[in-house]
Amino acid sequence: MPNLNVVIPSSLANILNDAVVSRGSSLDSVVTAALSQYFQTTRHRAYQISTSAALVQGIYDGAVSSRTLLANGDFGLGTFEHLDGEMVVLDGNIYQVRGNGSVQHRPDDFLVPFAVVSRFQPDESFDVPAVGSLEDLERACDHHRESDNLFFAFRVDGVFERMHTRAMKATSEGTGLAAAAQTEPEFHFEEIVGTLVSIWSPRYSTSFSVPGYHFHFISEDRTKGGHVLGCSATKVLRVGIQVLCEYDVRLPAIESFLKANLAVDTTKDLRQAE
Repeated sequence: MPNLNVVIPSSLANILNDAVVSRGSSLDSVVTAALSQYFQTTRHRAYQISTSAALVQGIYDGAVSSRTLLANGDFGLGTFEHLDGEMVVLDGNIYQVRGNGSVQHRPDDFLVPFAVVSRFQPDESFDVPAVGSLEDLERACDHHRESDNLFFAFRVDGVFERMHTRAMKATSEGTGLAAAAQTEPEFHFEEIVGTLVSIWSPRYSTSFSVPGYHFHFISEDRTKGGHVLGCSATKVLRVGIQVLCEYDVRLPAIESFLKANLAVDTTKDLRQAE
């Protein structure tokens, strides 16, 4: 990627450095986010690597570098090569939640097999009162979606009374997603502070995305997380919603993807795995 050498006032440099420290992010990510917001170039754009159909059929080879992923978004979710854990992208950082329950910050450059990110800039923020289930939260978010035919990103912050997650374990190439999901470890947390990262996709996007809500979780201390199976909250949750009407899908130029039969209906396997 291009390098940018600029001279800025000391006052702005101090603000920039404070933002890097407070977010626990990189200088590159903060500057990229600031420029994107200023020029409004990616406000409603999603960037995706590979397709859900390829993932369902066991195509887990890395296709695009993590640095390229972060250059196109600072918020989202995905997975790692050979399904080695759940990916959470938050505030320009990539976190890997592995099958043993550990969470690792991944500032290194590595290849990503599947992910969806946006440059998160909420179009609206709202509060959700106590919810008894993940379905309650989804229904509350539904009221703020203006269409069933656009994509949306949701960020949910708060204290969760109960959080039920899972994390994939590394598997061999070619193992279908549904089969891999049968052995995934599950985790239960109580009274945990953290953030839900979600992408909502229309039903017509089944061939390349995960239809409906897709939630990943990361705790405030960045030590717990995973793909969300259920949750509840007795306190108010703060939600930000971003409309995504530009969708950029990057298809892998790798042998496993090029030779796969992606014309099959993977809806049942995707629903089972999710």
